[in-house]
Amino acid sequence: MTKKIAISQSNYIPWKGYFDLIDSVDEFVFYDCAQYTRRDWRNRNWIKSPAGMIWLSIPVRTKGAYLEPISAIEVADVNWSTVHWMQIERCYARASSFRLVADFLSGLYRSMDTTMLSKINSTLVMGISGYLGVQTKFRDASEFLLQEGRSERLLGICQSVGATTYVSGPAARAYLDIELFSRHGIEVEWFDYSGYPEYPQLWGDFVHEVSIVDLLMNCGPEASQYFRRVKS
Repeated sequence: MTKKIAISQSNYIPWKGYFDLIDSVDEFVFYDCAQYTRRDWRNRNWIKSPAGMIWLSIPVRTKGAYLEPISAIEVADVNWSTVHWMQIERCYARASSFRLVADFLSGLYRSMDTTMLSKINSTLVMGISGYLGVQTKFRDASEFLLQEGRSERLLGICQSVGATTYVSGPAARAYLDIELFSRHGIEVEWFDYSGYPEYPQLWGDFVHEVSIVDLLMNCGPEASQYFRRVKS
């Protein structure tokens, strides 16, 4: 029996490719034991506005050296969710599916009862995955006894869940020890982020790399037709 797993840091309202990766595996592990990185996707993402692309960024509090894991990062402004929803509403009120999606998405934002970035991200990712019809099981790296070594740690998680295939984004080619996985009978599969269909999108030229929020607001219940890449 085959079992595919993906392991990745949580992102804030990530782009459609993130959800396509989740949808392609049996289990997805939030790897928030990894070090927090500034000016990255952990606490921010793009949305489109009449003035062009803008960032939605969650203000976070760190200890200054940015050496903490993502799971330890706290929000610096408890009103962030209200501010973000107001910005989304301003940018997408004219989107064709706004009224169909607004209650669902605003409900996710209102449900935030945590100051931890990791929990905020995972709540949004799991909620949106459910809306898209994704059936993947979610886990957290904190559930596992983690080994030393970058590749060894990922391999250990794969072994713990009985995975036969580890699906990874292409950026990991720079560090992942494929031979280590092979010696333990686990295949490494590189995920392809190309071939996504365009959808009706507000505000100028089409942009693929925008947050999943854009797809939800423009396509609503039909969003599931667009977040999966077209396989050749």
